Amino acid sequence: MQIRVGYELTYQCPQPTPMIATLNVHYSRASDIIKPDHLLLNPSVPVAAYRDSFGNWCSRLVAPAGTFRISADGIVSDSGNVEVASPWLEQRPVQSLPQETLLYLLGSRYCETDLLAETAWSLFGQGPSGWNRVQAICDFVHNHIQFGYGLSSPTKTAFQAFTDRQGVCRDFAHLAVTLCRCVNIPARYCTGYLGDIGMPPPYAPMDFAAWFEAYLGDGWYTFDPRNNMPRIGRILIARGRDAADVALTTTFGPTTLESFMVRTEEIAS
Repeated sequence: MQIRVGYELTYQCPQPTPMIATLNVHYSRASDIIKPDHLLLNPSVPVAAYRDSFGNWCSRLVAPAGTFRISADGIVSDSGNVEVASPWLEQRPVQSLPQETLLYLLGSRYCETDLLAETAWSLFGQGPSGWNRVQAICDFVHNHIQFGYGLSSPTKTAFQAFTDRQGVCRDFAHLAVTLCRCVNIPARYCTGYLGDIGMPPPYAPMDFAAWFEAYLGDGWYTFDPRNNMPRIGRILIARGRDAADVALTTTFGPTTLESFMVRTEEIAS
């Protein structure tokens, strides 16, 4: 299967504005890239590419004053297989976890483990462990939060989403990540493309998606509390502690996002 991915973001900048863009398909999918999703800028400006501390591809630039457009159009090969559950996987005791996973047990900007620890242990401390515990957390979050555009804000945290029971996919992911960390399961936030391949219509307008990965057994595994069902064609862009680490764009000055379009669709191979 081949999946066309891309976006077009249009900004209004009152002055030259430094910007970091984290928009490229993740390096772990590099061998699947058929047509690279190169950053296209209008007007054109110099770009410096680098890898951040989480391994994500980032682009550093200065957006000129006026209208500034960032876009990309790429093609990625995908197996076309539905995601598979692994319910036999167990969580490892904290003392035997790899050192690089320990960061993902800690609280972070949008994931207040200190405020939700008691709740997490009361809800999930006596139930199944491992994969089934993470799935129980996803089931809870999926049923606890009402999804809707306009029901969130850029500053909403996991605790706020838990309290007001409304949000978008990033809020589902933040709450599930936080609850996993509270019960000693490393969890990291992910953002990327997730289209409607294999799903019945009607289809909502495309957007970037958020999900998370939990460390079980000897590896990281994908969970999606927003959709809470196996999907086809999930394409990772970036991973981090929470959304603060993987913002699509970070601007260092006043800007207005005037338009936003995301594309992810199966194409004939």
